[in-house]
Amino acid sequence: MKFELLQTDASSKARAGLITTDHGTIETPIFMPVGTAGTVKAVHQRELRDDIKAQIILGNTYHLYLRPGMQVLQTAGGLHKFNGWEKPILTDSGGFQVYSLSGTRKLKEEGVEFRSHIDGSKHIFTPENVMDVQRTIGADIIMAFDECTPYPCEYDYARKSMAMTHRWLDRCIKRFDSTQPIYGHQQTLFPIVQGSVYKDLRQQSAKYIADQNREGNAIGGLSVGEPAEQMYELTDVVTDILPAEKPRYLMGVGTPENILECIALGVDMFDCVMPTRNARHGLLFTRKGIINIRNEKWRNDHSALDENGTSYVDQTYSKAYLRHLVHSEEILGAMIASVHNLAFYLSLVKEARLRILDGTFSAWKSELVPQLKNRL
Repeated sequence: MKFELLQTDASSKARAGLITTDHGTIETPIFMPVGTAGTVKAVHQRELRDDIKAQIILGNTYHLYLRPGMQVLQTAGGLHKFNGWEKPILTDSGGFQVYSLSGTRKLKEEGVEFRSHIDGSKHIFTPENVMDVQRTIGADIIMAFDECTPYPCEYDYARKSMAMTHRWLDRCIKRFDSTQPIYGHQQTLFPIVQGSVYKDLRQQSAKYIADQNREGNAIGGLSVGEPAEQMYELTDVVTDILPAEKPRYLMGVGTPENILECIALGVDMFDCVMPTRNARHGLLFTRKGIINIRNEKWRNDHSALDENGTSYVDQTYSKAYLRHLVHSEEILGAMIASVHNLAFYLSLVKEARLRILDGTFSAWKSELVPQLKNRL
């Protein structure tokens, strides 16, 4: 993987760049739709490519490991062949999912024992076998195995957890560097900064991660319940330490305004389930604010879903029709809303990139962010 930094905004840390992988080039800043179980929920790969214009999607190590399982993925030739997505893929390490299974997991130095949410069977994730699993999945970018601390979190726990995440990283790097890709394309390992909400721990972790000199770096353990302003403060601290010549990935973030604010803080890559999860509940993101399509006010509104939208669904379907589908619990309602929200997110980061390149990013962001928060 290669990263080329093209331009940095004059009045913020916002950057425009290019990530090159064996499966294609990614223009940053970028939002990555989440395809947890090998699919972005309710969205065809054709729509992802042609209408949403996604450049990279995510897969989830925990879910893919349990179902369909590694034998199926390896005989298919990896996730790209299995799901028919020809562009880049990133896989998370499963650390966040295992963290969310707090009632059924045991955390120790070797790794994490957990029970499947599907059938209750017992499994263990270690830094070594998580590298092996991600080799088998075949993603272009894979993540180190870490512990995501809860919020709130006591300082001593956060400190010990961060130290263990660093020790696990050492093991991940050793395993990754001693193995080879399975399917003929190169893979890249990103370490993850942890440290909860404590500035000194975040500084220590960012320094440790930067010192590993990998091709890219990630920031984890934020957007887990802490106030947005605290997330911004800690992101700012970390991006001051992570090397400018490497891409920076803020995991699990977030709302449209979160993304713009964190682009201004020097982040290049984002992912979040919010656009598709909210879509399935009838919440639409637009430039003017957030629409709850279930509300009565849209019942007889036959205007386009979004007159300025970038996908075919925005001009094809009306607000009244989508409201009808959502209230009728028709599957098409989730599909239309998901395509709309993802297309909106991708168009937002695309415009942010253009604004960085032409020098108007900061003024544009300041004007747009208040509108994005409106409830329409």
